[in-house]
Amino acid sequence: MKLTDILSSSFNAAEWEAKGYQVPKFDINAVREKTAKQPAWVHFGGGNIFRAFPAALLNDALNTGEYDRGVIVAESFDFEVIDKAYRPYGNLSLCVNLCSDGSIEKKVIASVTEALKADPQFPDWDRLKEIFRSPSLQMISFTITEKGYGFNEADLSKGIDAAFAMGKVTALLLERYNAGKLPLTVQSMDNCSHNGDKVKAGVFAYAQRWVKGGIAPQGFLDYLADGSLITFPWSMIDKITPRPHQKVKELLEADGFEDNNYIETEKHTFTAPFVNAEEVQYLVIEDNYTNGRPPLHLGGALYTTRETVDKVETMKVTTCLNPLHTAMSIYGCMLGYTLISAEMKDEDLRAFIQKIGYIEAMPVVVDPGILNPYEFIGAVINRRLPNPFMPDAPQRIAMDTSQKLPIRFGETLKKYIARGLDKSNLVLIPLVLAGYARYLKGLDDNGEPFSPSPDPMLEELQAIVAPLELGKPNQDWSCLKALFGRKDVFGLDLYEAGLGEQIEGMVRELYAGPGAVRSTLHKYVTAR
Repeated sequence: MKLTDILSSSFNAAEWEAKGYQVPKFDINAVREKTAKQPAWVHFGGGNIFRAFPAALLNDALNTGEYDRGVIVAESFDFEVIDKAYRPYGNLSLCVNLCSDGSIEKKVIASVTEALKADPQFPDWDRLKEIFRSPSLQMISFTITEKGYGFNEADLSKGIDAAFAMGKVTALLLERYNAGKLPLTVQSMDNCSHNGDKVKAGVFAYAQRWVKGGIAPQGFLDYLADGSLITFPWSMIDKITPRPHQKVKELLEADGFEDNNYIETEKHTFTAPFVNAEEVQYLVIEDNYTNGRPPLHLGGALYTTRETVDKVETMKVTTCLNPLHTAMSIYGCMLGYTLISAEMKDEDLRAFIQKIGYIEAMPVVVDPGILNPYEFIGAVINRRLPNPFMPDAPQRIAMDTSQKLPIRFGETLKKYIARGLDKSNLVLIPLVLAGYARYLKGLDDNGEPFSPSPDPMLEELQAIVAPLELGKPNQDWSCLKALFGRKDVFGLDLYEAGLGEQIEGMVRELYAGPGAVRSTLHKYVTAR
C-alpha cells in the first residue's frame, strides 16, 4: 500500500477501507484541474500542522461534494519539505489521528493540489506570481510559527527583498496589486495571540519601506490598507501534531502501508509521508473575507466575529487549558514525571487541575458562546492530556514559566478582585504559585537536584529563593516578599491582592522536607 496507488486508475479503495483507511470520496484529478485554472487558496508553511488540520478540513469539505477546489501549499523556509514530503507522494499524505483510548483514525489527505517552493530562486516563483494575479484567489494562509512574521532591514538599493517569508508575501501581494488591485484575505492560522495583526505588521513593514524607497507606489500601501480589498482576520487554532511517532510507524507497517519512513531535513524539520496528531481540534476564524472563502466550515471550522475569536482565545489561555498545563508542569517536574499523559494517572495531579479549572477559574471564565467552557475543559482532562500517544513533557511546558504566569493566573486573580468575588475560594491557584517558589529551588520531592526548564528570568528568580533551605525549621522567609510582590512575574502584587500570606504559608509546607510536595498537594487537593 502506497499513497501514489490512490492516483492510479486501478486503485482498489475497498482494500484500504477494509484496513480502516478513509480514502478520498472526490475526483482528485478533477479537483486538481479546477484548482490549477481557478486557484482559491494558497497556504504558506507545509509542515505537519497544515497537513493534519487545515488541509484535512478542506479534504472533509471536498468529500461532501459541495466544493471543487483544493489548496496550493507554498513552503517559504525549508524547501526540502517539498522535495521529500510532498512531490514523491503525489502531494498526498496520511493523517493519523491519535485517540485517547489508544486507537487511531487513518485518513488519506488529497486536498493539496500543488506544492511550490516560495522563493525567487526557484521556477515555482513564476507559478506563484501567476496564482496571485488570478482573480479567483480568495485566501492566503499561514502556519509558519510566530517568528515567521518577522522582517529584516535589508538594503533598499537591492530592490524588493524577498528573503524572509513576509517579504515574499508582500512581493506577491504587489503582483496582485499590479494585476488590478484584486481583493484577497491574508489569514494567519498560527497559534499566537491576535495572529492577523502579526501578519499585517510584517507585510506593512516591507510595503512601507518599499514605498519610501520608491520601489513600490503609494497606491500599494493604500491597497493594503483598504479593508474592502485586503483583510487580516484573527483566528484561534488548537491541535497538537508531534513528530512522527514510532508506535504509529509500527501500526502502519503492520497494515502493509509502505510510506512510513521518517524524514529529517538539513534544517531539522521532522516529518514523514504520514502525520500523527491528537484527535481533538479547534479552528475558530474571524469571518472577514473580501473575495469569498473556501468552505472550511464543512470540515468543522467555526466562523465568527473578531470579538468572539478573542473570547475563545481568552477562555483557552486564562482558564481552560494553559493554566492547567502550567500547574501540571510545575508539580510534575518536582514529582519526577517526564510525560503529561503519565501525570494524568496520578490522582492528586488529575484532581488538582480538574478543580482549578472547574471550581476556581470557572467563575471568571470568558464564555465565547460558540464553544462551551465546561466541555472544553472536559476534552482537555479526559481526552487530550491523558492521550498515551502525546509525548509531551512537563519540562517542555515549564519553559518560560515566568512569562506565562501573569496571563495564565494573574488575569484570573485580577477578575476576582474586579468583580468583588470571595478570594477565600481560591486555594489551588495559590498552591500553583507557591509551588513555583519551591520549583525555583531546583530540588525535587526527594530532595534531589533537577534542572528547571529554560526561562529568561530563571537566574534572577532563583537568587531570590536561594536563602531558603529544604527541611530547615524556623528559617527566615522574608525573601518571599521579593518574589510574590513581583507584578512582572504574577501580573499583580500578591500581597496587595490579599493572597501573599496565604501563599507564603503554603511555601513553608512545601519546603518542610523530602515528600513535602506530595503531602502538601494531597492535603489541599483533598480538602478542596
